[in-house]
Amino acid sequence: MSESSETPPAKSASLPTSAAGTRRTPGLLRSSGTVGLMTMLSRVLGLVRDMVIARYFGATSGADAFFVAFRIPNFMRRLFAEGAFSQAFVPVLSEYRQQKTHDEVKRLVDAVAGTLGFILLVITLLAMLGSPVLTTIFAPGFLHNPVKFGLASEMLRITFPYLLLISLTAFAGGILNSYDRFAVPAFTPVLLNLCLISAAVFLAPHISQPVVALAWGVLIAGMLQLFFQIPFLMRLGLLPRPRLDYFDPGVRQVLKLMTPALFGVSVSQINLLLDTVLASFLQTGSVSWLYYSDRLAELPLGVFGIAIATVILPNLSRKHAAKSQAEFAATLDWGMRSVLVIGVPAALALIVLAVPLLSTLFHYGRVTTHDIEMSARSLRAFAVGLVAFMSIKVLAPGFFARKNTQTPVRIGVIAMAANMAFNLVLVFPLAHAGLALATSMSAWLNAGLLLRGLRKEKAYAFQPGWGRYGARLLLGNLALVATLLALKGADSRWLGWDALHRGLHLALLVVAGLAVYFLALFLGGMRLRQFLHR
Repeated sequence: MSESSETPPAKSASLPTSAAGTRRTPGLLRSSGTVGLMTMLSRVLGLVRDMVIARYFGATSGADAFFVAFRIPNFMRRLFAEGAFSQAFVPVLSEYRQQKTHDEVKRLVDAVAGTLGFILLVITLLAMLGSPVLTTIFAPGFLHNPVKFGLASEMLRITFPYLLLISLTAFAGGILNSYDRFAVPAFTPVLLNLCLISAAVFLAPHISQPVVALAWGVLIAGMLQLFFQIPFLMRLGLLPRPRLDYFDPGVRQVLKLMTPALFGVSVSQINLLLDTVLASFLQTGSVSWLYYSDRLAELPLGVFGIAIATVILPNLSRKHAAKSQAEFAATLDWGMRSVLVIGVPAALALIVLAVPLLSTLFHYGRVTTHDIEMSARSLRAFAVGLVAFMSIKVLAPGFFARKNTQTPVRIGVIAMAANMAFNLVLVFPLAHAGLALATSMSAWLNAGLLLRGLRKEKAYAFQPGWGRYGARLLLGNLALVATLLALKGADSRWLGWDALHRGLHLALLVVAGLAVYFLALFLGGMRLRQFLHR
């Protein structure tokens, strides 16, 4: 759907086609493609960003300190903004849009903006004042190194306001997504990557502690991301005039849904943060190895998993509000099939190509061969859980769209407890890779319990054709793995090649793998039209 400057005048403009006859909900495939394309741009720039950071700062104590200082507000951003808040706010906004006038929607937006902004402002001020305490909690292993601990605390004071700014950005993005304006929120993360790249290249040489430039880059990015979305909210007539109103019915409904949702959809982020806590006790470089491997594993998750999740929640919310149970179940089934057709080959490729990918992207400057080998171990471990991570992005909205937050909370607590148990068992024999594997194992437990819960509540039913679909998927992935293994060669060759040889050979592997995979799917009978779900 194209961007429109018109302000929805009344609730009839917000009805689906069946009621008003004037709107058509965009196809999920098209909307996912839009988000995926923008997210792909962001993730590619994110890889460039990580390559620049790796070249300039490597896996040093300074890099470890920055990753902790960035991960704490970034974790809380995913927990509050993209996790609990988005999952609570979008269904309420969709219901208002479906059943109320534009003026009532505007009053909800104003009240939520004021209440959310005030709460986040208080949290941000307290966190900046208590940054050494937060560093102690989230990276206790740094206490034995006063320089690293002090640097992390200093940078945390600079980066933590990012939580306030990016949460308001996510709030604006939730409004735009609910009105089917998916491209703008999906493009916004590009600004963070551009700011960090610029800070590392242009600002760092002029600062006594060069790595601190990255912290300032995070803060500047938060401001730019928020201001970028303001014109698009104005076009919808929904630019907030914040007002503090805890007693507004819509605000109370959002807060009621948000409180338990803090655990429901964000368990994977909590698990990653727990990995950082334990990794701070391991040898220097462990935090950075986990960061680099996690960033690479998040590429398919961000481009496809989050893209599908972004468009599926508003659609599920509208299906539930319209009491279209059959379409609700079919939408979830579409999401799961889309996850598998992308997630399974992506996971297998990350496992097979761990060293080629990491060496091509990061084996420059201060990154050593040992760093690549260690990062490859945790990358393979994260890849084991990739399909589970992506499935959670589809299954959790199945609960939140129906305003059921209790079930994901129970499941989240179980998965988080299991992750801690897995961590304690695996960290001793496998070190940082054990932490990554524990995260993957808990993600599978989380996804399995979510799926069982949706089936038990009769919110999700497998649609016809899963047998044929599974056989085609198996054929395509067998062909993919065989092709990659035949063309890859020994990992030691990749570590010895220069950048040009790595880049050309990796491009050949990617093109050949994709061609063989999709050709095998096509020969097996899979067609694009099978995913054209509206």
